[in-house]
Amino acid sequence: MRRIPATLAVLALATVTTACGTLSPPGEQSVAKARLVDDRPVRDGGTLTIGLKSDPDMLDPSLTSTLVARTVFASMCEQLYDVDQHNKFVPQLADSLPVLTDGGKTFTFTVRRDARFSDGTPLDAAAVKTSLDRHLHLEGSGRASEIDSVRKVTTPGTYTVRLYLKHPDTPLLGRLANTAGLIMSPTAIKKYGKKFATHPSCVGPFTYEKRVIGDRIELKKDPLYYDADKVHLDGVTYKTITDGNIRMANIRSGDVQVGDQMGPVEVRSSLGEKGVQLLNTPSLGYMAMTLNVGNTHGISGKPGTVNSPFGRDVRVREALDLSLDRDLINKLVFQGMYAPACGPVPPGTPLSTPTPCPKRDVPKAKRLLKAAGVKTPVPLELMINTTPEDNRLGQVIQAMAKDAGFDIRLRPTEFATGLSRTLAGDFQSRTGGWGGQPDPAGNIDSLVGTAGSNNQGKLSDPVIDRLIVEGRSTADTAKRREIYRKLTLAINKQHSVLYLYRNINYVSASTDVSGIKLSGDGLIKAKEAGYVKGSR
Repeated sequence: MRRIPATLAVLALATVTTACGTLSPPGEQSVAKARLVDDRPVRDGGTLTIGLKSDPDMLDPSLTSTLVARTVFASMCEQLYDVDQHNKFVPQLADSLPVLTDGGKTFTFTVRRDARFSDGTPLDAAAVKTSLDRHLHLEGSGRASEIDSVRKVTTPGTYTVRLYLKHPDTPLLGRLANTAGLIMSPTAIKKYGKKFATHPSCVGPFTYEKRVIGDRIELKKDPLYYDADKVHLDGVTYKTITDGNIRMANIRSGDVQVGDQMGPVEVRSSLGEKGVQLLNTPSLGYMAMTLNVGNTHGISGKPGTVNSPFGRDVRVREALDLSLDRDLINKLVFQGMYAPACGPVPPGTPLSTPTPCPKRDVPKAKRLLKAAGVKTPVPLELMINTTPEDNRLGQVIQAMAKDAGFDIRLRPTEFATGLSRTLAGDFQSRTGGWGGQPDPAGNIDSLVGTAGSNNQGKLSDPVIDRLIVEGRSTADTAKRREIYRKLTLAINKQHSVLYLYRNINYVSASTDVSGIKLSGDGLIKAKEAGYVKGSR
């Protein structure tokens, strides 16, 4: 029988005693079955308030790097393509799937003719070109490496866009169904430049009204939206409430109607509760612990060498990896309601293969540290978000790693500050997540490729870079599946991104509201949401 260290046993008790209420939910409230939509009839009018787990960073599609910003964009900034509830790519601002020619090196599509940006500027091919060029060339763009296969963007027709690629890039469609496919008003781009985030203008059911940093973002219904007759709400407000228990309390009081990224403790506490409903879908992303192995000049700089045991010797990183028990993390921190993550490829998707998680092996971890010649305990500062859930996760990692000879010091850091420090390379390690995409390239290329614009730890490995190119260059499913199997092994061999768990996207909501939809990638779609007829 596996022995649980005393520290972990105390944490387990604390986690269990914070969850109250029934654990036997009726039918549709089950956490075991995905529920992506509530489609009861709604009335017109009212403002929906959605509680967010953290404050979004810049509301600029080129510069953002957070999932919560994508959640806001889902209401105000449409993409060329979208991910439906079955994880299939469908046109959104584009009105057709792309046509590939020249061996996959030319990517052509047409755009809608009935759309206007919130500032009145018509959507056309030239507007799309302006946004894609900005994604590619704006200094600090997080999209640059995501679509770096694009050599040139042209507009052979008023509503026709043609991308000339440096090489065939099968995952490009998936990236254009994500942040790289968000299209901005060219008028607003020209007028505001890098200050676009304070005056964002896109095509969407709602348009930006105002923001109070650290508190809320207010959107109002956009009368220029091409599908405005399907929009019932007068507006949507996104309110930052980092504590999940407080988000749930606000749903119960009626101050908030929807809670995003609800944790297992809060979900368990509300199952079967009158007035609260649950939507959920498996995540395409992951949560991980990232070690800074090369971020010496900031996220936009070239990889360097971090002068630490973790930066100098992969054996030290492997020892840390072997100190962790992912199954036990899931049980202690998340009540078994998530799943251990062993790599970046979403399980159950066409390109996934079974990936065994490394088993906890403290004796081997100690041998590796001895072989590396480092003095124990090995110190490491771990930056975590300032939420109760992240604090529990940090404490469990701290306790497990201590058994193997590590002295982990937790550094709780407000989300925006932590992100700024990470991008600047001012961190040793941090916990954080990636929202995920159906195509595994969206979970890999920009995050661990040497030139990746989201490669926070600046891992640089020629084997990984070569496999990334191979994964892009073929459309053969069997070949790509094998490439991503090898990629997962190569990434895990470096032990610089320690994949910890794959969450379930839990969204709690008042039963007074309906029409909420979750996309396959877990984003809340409020376009057709509203208050149920007859509700207050």
